[in-house]
Amino acid sequence: MTHQDLENLNIEAFDRMPSPGEIHAALPVSDEVAATVATGRRDLSRILSRQDPRLMVVVGPCSIHDPVAGLDYARRLKTLADEVSDTLLLVMRVYFEKPRTAVGWKGFINDPRMDDSFHIEEGVRRSREFLLRIGEIGLPAATEALDPITPQYLGDLIAWTAIGARTSESQTHREMSSGLSTPVGFKNATDGDLSAATNGILSASHPHSFLGINDQGLAAIVRTRGNAQGHLVLRGGSGRPNYDTVSISLAEAALRKAGLPENIVVDCSHANSLKNPKLQPLVLQDCAHQILRGNRSIIGVMVESFIEEGNQPIPSDLSTLKYGCSVTDACLGWDDTVSMLRATRALLKDILPMR
Repeated sequence: MTHQDLENLNIEAFDRMPSPGEIHAALPVSDEVAATVATGRRDLSRILSRQDPRLMVVVGPCSIHDPVAGLDYARRLKTLADEVSDTLLLVMRVYFEKPRTAVGWKGFINDPRMDDSFHIEEGVRRSREFLLRIGEIGLPAATEALDPITPQYLGDLIAWTAIGARTSESQTHREMSSGLSTPVGFKNATDGDLSAATNGILSASHPHSFLGINDQGLAAIVRTRGNAQGHLVLRGGSGRPNYDTVSISLAEAALRKAGLPENIVVDCSHANSLKNPKLQPLVLQDCAHQILRGNRSIIGVMVESFIEEGNQPIPSDLSTLKYGCSVTDACLGWDDTVSMLRATRALLKDILPMR
C-alpha cells in the first residue's frame, strides 16, 4: 500500500484557482470605490460607538444571482439612500454565498451559471466585478462571510460583514472575524440561543492565529489583532421572533453580562417575520416604536428586499427566470421597501439625534 491509497480518496480533482493577488490585479480598486468603502466603514463604526445617531439599514436581495438586476436595484437604492441619509444609513445587502440546510444552490460564487457547473473561479471574478460597480454607484456593501478564504478575494470591497446563525458558533468563523477589516454582526443561533453569538463577539475581539492563505494564494499562518467591532444580530429562532421589547431586554442583559456594548441589529426577515416578507415592515415599525419609547440598543436593522416581491425556484431553462425576483428567500418588493424606509425616517428623524 502506498500513500496514494491513503489520501484524497473522495477527491475528483484539484483545479487551479487564481490567487487573491491575481484577481486584485485584474480588477483593481479605484480611488472612487476605495472612498465609498472607507466612508461606509467609518460611518458604521461611528454608529456602533454612538458618534453617529443614524440607524443602520442593511437592505437588499437575499442573494445575488443576476448582476444586471442587482445593479438595477443598487441604482434605485442609491437614490433612496441619499433621500433618507439624514436619519438612515443604507448599506446594500450583497450576499454571494448561501448556507444550505441540506442541499440547494450555494450562491453566485460557487455556481455563477446556476447549472451545477461550479465555476468558482468565474464566480469570484464576477462577484468582485459586481462589488466594484456597487462602489462606483456610491453604496457601501454588506455580505455574509461563509467561506473563510473568500475575504482574501473580496474583503477590501466590503463595509459590513455578517456571521450567520449556523456559523456563529464555529471557531473557524470566529477566528476569521478577528481579522476582518469591517464591523461584524454575529447572528443568534437558529434555535434562538444568544450565547453562540455573544461568545463569538468575545472570541473575535481577541487575537488569533490560524491557517489560511496569503495574497499569493499560498498556505499561511494568519495572525490577527482582534476585531473590537463585533455586535449582536437578532434573527429569531425555532419559528419564534425575538425583536419584541422583552426579547430586546433579555439580549441587552446578555450583552451586559458578557461585558459587551449593548449594540443590537434586528434582522426583520427569517424567523422574525416567519419568512413572510410582507411582515418585515411591521417588524421595522415595532423597532422604530421601541426607539421612540426610549430604546438605545437597537442601532440597526436588516431587510430582505428586491425589485419584485416573493421568490421563485431556479428553472432548468434560465431564460424563464422572472427579472428582479429572488431565487432564495422571499423578499419584499421595491415599492413596499421605499414606503417602509420613508415611514421609518419620518418616525425617527427628530428622535435619533437625541439618543
